[in-house]
Amino acid sequence: MSETLDLDFSGGNSGDQLTLGDYAERAYLDYAISVVKGRALPDVCDGQKPVQRRILHAMNEMGLGASAKPVKSARVVGDVLGKFHPHGDQAAYDAMVRMAQDFSLRYPLVDGQGNFGSRDGDGAAAMRYTEARLTPIARLLLDEIDQGTVDFQPNYDGSTTEPKLLPARLPMVLLNGASGIAVGMATEIPPHNLGEVARAAVAMIRKPNITVAGLMEHIAGPDFPGGAQIISATEDIAEIYATGRGSLKTRARWKIEDMARGQWQLVVTELPPNVSAQKVLEEIEELTNPKVKTGKKSLTAEQQQLKQQMLALLDRVRDEAGRDAAVRLVFEPKTKNIDQDEFINTLLAHTSLESSVSVNLVMIGSDGKPKQKPLGEILYEWIGFRFATVTRRCQHRLGKVDDRIHILEGRLIVYLNIDKVIKVIRESDEPKPDLIRSFKLTDRQAEDILEIRLRQLARMESIKIEQELAELRTEKGTLEDLLTNPKAMQKQVIKEIEADEKTYGDKRRTLIEAAQKTVLETKVIDEPVTVIISERGWVRARQGHGHEANYSFKAGDALYGIYECRTVDHVIALASNGRSYSIPVTSLPGARGDGVPLTTLIDLEDGSRMLHMVAGSADTRLAIATALGNGFVCQLGDMISRIKAGKQFIALEAEDQPLRPAVLEEKTARLACLSAKGRLLIISLEEIKELRGGGRGVILMELDPKETLLGIAAVTPQGLQIAGTGRGGKEQVLELSGRELQPYLGKRARKGKVLDAKIKPTGFVSRG
Repeated sequence: MSETLDLDFSGGNSGDQLTLGDYAERAYLDYAISVVKGRALPDVCDGQKPVQRRILHAMNEMGLGASAKPVKSARVVGDVLGKFHPHGDQAAYDAMVRMAQDFSLRYPLVDGQGNFGSRDGDGAAAMRYTEARLTPIARLLLDEIDQGTVDFQPNYDGSTTEPKLLPARLPMVLLNGASGIAVGMATEIPPHNLGEVARAAVAMIRKPNITVAGLMEHIAGPDFPGGAQIISATEDIAEIYATGRGSLKTRARWKIEDMARGQWQLVVTELPPNVSAQKVLEEIEELTNPKVKTGKKSLTAEQQQLKQQMLALLDRVRDEAGRDAAVRLVFEPKTKNIDQDEFINTLLAHTSLESSVSVNLVMIGSDGKPKQKPLGEILYEWIGFRFATVTRRCQHRLGKVDDRIHILEGRLIVYLNIDKVIKVIRESDEPKPDLIRSFKLTDRQAEDILEIRLRQLARMESIKIEQELAELRTEKGTLEDLLTNPKAMQKQVIKEIEADEKTYGDKRRTLIEAAQKTVLETKVIDEPVTVIISERGWVRARQGHGHEANYSFKAGDALYGIYECRTVDHVIALASNGRSYSIPVTSLPGARGDGVPLTTLIDLEDGSRMLHMVAGSADTRLAIATALGNGFVCQLGDMISRIKAGKQFIALEAEDQPLRPAVLEEKTARLACLSAKGRLLIISLEEIKELRGGGRGVILMELDPKETLLGIAAVTPQGLQIAGTGRGGKEQVLELSGRELQPYLGKRARKGKVLDAKIKPTGFVSRG
């Protein structure tokens, strides 16, 4: 960019030229860092975002401990905004509300009085109506804050100070988790059980090189506030903890309640995280009373099928949650004779009763940098922070103890020389230096003696001084041992973690039991069927095989292909962008009419168009090629997708597009490639890679610049048939077989040989 800004940073004496692009880049980077470190991501040390840390510190400063009388939330928010967090009051209040919700945090840090929202998405009452104070477990973050454990920094206007971190006695980043979106990164940390995390931390202190498997002997997996069940395999959970990223499959928990006359009902008592009863009810309503999709004139066949299926199984559903049960969703079947497993699986497959939870362990590390961290690194960094915190606490306490011992030693000297001390004070114009000189006191001791009250010079005080001195000297020895003996420090940290576990630990709520994701498979009778596809993509199916190819089509349309397959097979469509779409043969209409456009059965990506189709069983071998001469071998089943939006299967360059797939019979050994300039190359299938996951493949045929590949075909014992035009534009079919194919045999990626016949080829004759 040529635009420049005259930025003067020296009071007007000189100007620095800075391009607008550089200025915008610098400004955006500053903004991004501010969002990442100042708002969105928690710190690995105390597990808090800045706004949460400021709320807790402000409430602690206000004396709102667990035993204090709660005050209006508006007062807390006012203190937070006025002293520490100069942002919107609603943002601060929303953060405080979340810290008080027992369905959002595994271990709430704020004890809210009043309406603080519900798991169904109801908002909290206004801050003028609610009250708040800290919960007992908040002491894990705040108890040691005035013991020299953490650094303080000036607040936004320099009028006071705020802690950079809170001295967390347990790894709160794992206990309560976090969720946030920054600039260029996001975090999604699930909550965990306090007892399990504490035991894992102790295990790592004792064995710093412990593996993920060793940690998982203590931490089985996340522990959500609402309970529910994790159905992911142990190996999948271990992979998430090893990499710091992944997805967990979760499922609601339920029970069957038997009723009179053999009736029964399904009662859901625990929901997956981020799922509410209201959301499930809305999904049921959408299934039983679907709305016409945008751009459609009527309900789709899939909507109709789901509606009929649900109405045949479900009679009614109601939410009976209340004081006695936080979650109680009751589903009544249509009749008592409905299979319970089928009933449950239908609900799991079509609602959020079974869902996925993303895990992304991104946080601010102990080095101040945002990073995605595995479980072991999170615990290792917190342990380092905890040892540093305890060390600073011991050093701070040792300083206090040394100072107190120093004072008491001075007072003991006074007691032993009380008459002389009084005489010096009475007769001296400057008693302080005289006391220092006469009794070899320090300035600190002399100052204390001059401020002491006479009642503290009684005999009983002398005994108390000696007792306190003895206790302090013992404590000093313990503190010095902790600071100089790593094993003693390790033992102390472990002892404190185990004490907190005993005080605040509770039972696991989330059941971890591996299970397969629920997938409803429609039972299809395996029968022969013939799939008819037109050139414009209209598709239909006719029962049986061996029919005559005398089908009618719409005006301007013609036959694309006839495929004899089974009702359990699929139709595959390839789009211009390389995506593959699959349609079960059972969902195709009958052959009495013209069928339906294939595009109505899939969700074609905007800007793309459907080019080619093929139908068959999942183990049908196919050769895939593109106009620029690349290709590979795969199976039809590799292109099947469970979703209507399909999946990306062929990697395409600019101006490239897929060609019609060639079906490979079991005995097929060679593949023919035909170029637009009439060159033919026959290569061995052994030279072509088999890519089950799709991709770009290998070069099938070398092409001249701006030349394209017309098509590919399997070489059968009967030979090849090439369609084209002769003189006068007359359509012709060139047949090659036996020795006639020999001149065109060659290696992969060669140019091949120009056809001997005077014909302008248009492609291979379809045998589908």
